[in-house]
Amino acid sequence: MESQIAKTCQSLTKAEEMRNQTKLVMQPYANWEEYLAPAPLSIAIMGELVFISSNTDFSINKNPPKGGYKFIKYPDSFRACLMQVCNSGWWAFNEAHKNMDQIRLHTMAVPDYMKTAVKILFQGNDEVVEAHLPDQLENIRVIADDCLVLADTTEKRFSDVINIIQELLEACINAEHFYGEELEEVKKKLEETKLREQSAKAEKKLSEKAAKALERELQEAQESYSKAMDSLPSGWDMIGMDFVAGVTGGITGVLNGITSFGSLFRKGCKESKKDSTGDPFDEISIYSKSAEILTCAESIQRYVHENEISWKDLYDQKKKVPKTDFVKKQFPRIISSIDKIPNCSPKQEAQRLCKEGVNICKELAKYAPDGKCEEATMEELIQKIRNLTESARRFDCTSKDVTNSPSLIPRPPMMHQVESTSDMSASQRATENARFRIEQSRAQLDKIRESYEKNTEKMEKNEKELTDILVAMRSCELKEIDFNTTIQMLVKGMDAMGRVKEQWEKMVRFFQMVSNIVKTSLSRTLKDFASTSEKTQSLSYNSKLFSKDLLYSQAFQASNIASLVHMISATYTEVSDKYLIDRVSSLGKLMVMDKTKPEFEQERLQLQNSCTEAQKGILDLVRKNKDEFERKSKLRLEKIDKELLAILPPAAPEEMKSIQAAVKGGFTEDEEAGYY
Repeated sequence: MESQIAKTCQSLTKAEEMRNQTKLVMQPYANWEEYLAPAPLSIAIMGELVFISSNTDFSINKNPPKGGYKFIKYPDSFRACLMQVCNSGWWAFNEAHKNMDQIRLHTMAVPDYMKTAVKILFQGNDEVVEAHLPDQLENIRVIADDCLVLADTTEKRFSDVINIIQELLEACINAEHFYGEELEEVKKKLEETKLREQSAKAEKKLSEKAAKALERELQEAQESYSKAMDSLPSGWDMIGMDFVAGVTGGITGVLNGITSFGSLFRKGCKESKKDSTGDPFDEISIYSKSAEILTCAESIQRYVHENEISWKDLYDQKKKVPKTDFVKKQFPRIISSIDKIPNCSPKQEAQRLCKEGVNICKELAKYAPDGKCEEATMEELIQKIRNLTESARRFDCTSKDVTNSPSLIPRPPMMHQVESTSDMSASQRATENARFRIEQSRAQLDKIRESYEKNTEKMEKNEKELTDILVAMRSCELKEIDFNTTIQMLVKGMDAMGRVKEQWEKMVRFFQMVSNIVKTSLSRTLKDFASTSEKTQSLSYNSKLFSKDLLYSQAFQASNIASLVHMISATYTEVSDKYLIDRVSSLGKLMVMDKTKPEFEQERLQLQNSCTEAQKGILDLVRKNKDEFERKSKLRLEKIDKELLAILPPAAPEEMKSIQAAVKGGFTEDEEAGYY
């Protein structure tokens, strides 16, 4: 049964399955068609500004800033400033279309490099790995760096438009062109834009910390493996493999958490504000320990059969020590690994679980040599063990939620090979663990669906507002457009551009992550692999194989992000081709036309109508993609139920109740309520 469950889990977590799972988990945070909804409005607004610029001209250069204007080129002509906004907007959308298509073509090549990297890792010769793997990783890094430049250039183009509008509005305030409520409204909008800019800079700094955080975690993983394997008694291979599975699961959590930290930052850390560390990477580091803590808790629960503790299995008669002795040593190591992180509720929960685990192991060690204890004591011990497992599962669910990690994760290739060619299965409690993973997958996809639903509802509401603005603009006659109407359009244009720019900032961070992951593989993990000696040890899964698995995890995650970005770039190019680029060309045409001729008015109305159509087209695409997401997430759950749930024996009601309580507690909004 255990081997069948292991095979099914491995089949459900093949590379292609995991890439699709990443797309599902990240879908609510990577649906660019939704974020591009303001783009037609931006283009329509710029078309109106061209139209307005034919109106009476005046100077806004009354009280210029001390160092002069940084972005406005013609402060003596408000009309010329409006044309500068339109011109920079035209360049931004053109550059975005061209660069995103380049990104799409670049990321298309990553899967081939990944295939070659896997082939190199799978053949046994270490010299070949050291000689040829760096080339494949370097190819992925070069693609990431090229795409990073393209995304960064585009993001700067949108920044330029926002900066020009911002400075233009500030100049109008200084020139005292409006008063009262209008003045306060514009000031408020400018303040919002500045805050958004500060937030973007803070996120950029955090991105730079990602490389260091990743390197630290990988170094710690290598050290944890070495220390634990050195202290592993011979013949305890299964316990050792369980432990290593927890360490590699933790690395997967770190890689997923670092990848999705942009979305984590958007939805806000699950931490309560009063004691938040303020650093998402600290939280990711703590939550990445959930796999190890859960593995340790389940290793203890392995010796509980129904309402009895199997003392015979628990106590090693040859070595005269309980088998939970190895697990007991792991808890203090986990505590010390998060010791330097500032205090916060995830840290407190991780520490509590580890301390409880140590106490249980001490109690078991006390009674194990005699192989018995009083019935009341045994009942109390069993309850403590079950409570520890349930709390560890709850913590693991919160970890999956925060780091956007899939519930079912594959065994790394080298570990899987060792397990397949030997008699050992990494867990005797495979059945119960499989049930937990099924429930966890269901809860995770339900939560993602709910999040997607909310995003779409919000987008439909925004779309109605945008359409109303377009309709109002289209009905405007030139004589009706006063200065305040122009300012309102500029403010709305700045807002719409800001939303598009935000997504390009996210794209920049994605490529920074890919580059960081690959650089860490080349600088840290490959060096560890080269310097590791295959010293004789009881475990057939040695340090060299562990290093290979870490290299695979990093290369796979880099290709996983590239696959996600490829999906985004294909969506962007499709939306831009269908709904944006023709409107951008029309805007370019409008900017050079004679505004006194009737053709100008025709072109203006045509642009406005086509922007309204584009707005509707993008909304239809959002709905279509949402339906597709619903279909794929439903299929994923059906596949898990059909292939994995179907082979499991019926579950005891108490067991299912415990699993469901842990999963529900881990995926609720207020995780602290589930801790205590």
